[in-house]
Amino acid sequence: MKLCILDNDVLDPAAVPIWGSYAAMFERLLRGAGFEGEIDAYSARQGSYPDSFDAYDAVLLTGSRSDAFSDDAWVVELRGRVSALLAQQKKLVGVCFGHQLIAHCLGAKVGRAPQGWGLGRTHYTWHEPSHFSDGVQQVCLLASHQDQVLELPQGARLLASNAHCPIAAYAIGQQVLCIQPHPEFEPAYSAFLMNKQLVRHGEVVIQEKLAALQGGHDGPRMGRLMLRFMGQV
Repeated sequence: MKLCILDNDVLDPAAVPIWGSYAAMFERLLRGAGFEGEIDAYSARQGSYPDSFDAYDAVLLTGSRSDAFSDDAWVVELRGRVSALLAQQKKLVGVCFGHQLIAHCLGAKVGRAPQGWGLGRTHYTWHEPSHFSDGVQQVCLLASHQDQVLELPQGARLLASNAHCPIAAYAIGQQVLCIQPHPEFEPAYSAFLMNKQLVRHGEVVIQEKLAALQGGHDGPRMGRLMLRFMGQV
């Protein structure tokens, strides 16, 4: 199996020595879940793409600080590429910004979350528990977003939701799998991001959310689900 990761952001310089890149975080997640194939990463934000996607079994879109609906040249270019991949029936996985951008390409409404920022360790109802060997109906993942998918794309089925994020994950057949929170995040990276938002959210809120990180998360579980979706089982 061969996977292409389109990396849609650049980490804060202080984070690079520890976590490398979003593509590197995903590779660690998927390798830990048992991925044994090839992984190639390209910086879509910097205009880097493979000459062809034909050799790849799946394409994964990472998160980004940018808006999936923006008119930034690189985002417009990425939307064009993703729309073409959708038309070609290429298997796609989107996370956070990637989840939103795929929905936008499918004609669904994406915008600022009316409930405000989603941050830190967050619980979601998973609507298809048969995806997991233990049949869980609740998953806990690490979030960091101010935008959301505001309506389910045509033909999609809802996979996860909560009161703050009603469309937290969706799928379209066996072609598209999208997740709003970040299965690739480690608690330490989530803490790094939240500490950078101390002024915006206030010390009391951030300290509560930092303390909650000690409860763990289901990133590895979602990594295994992503592999099953991509066909490596």
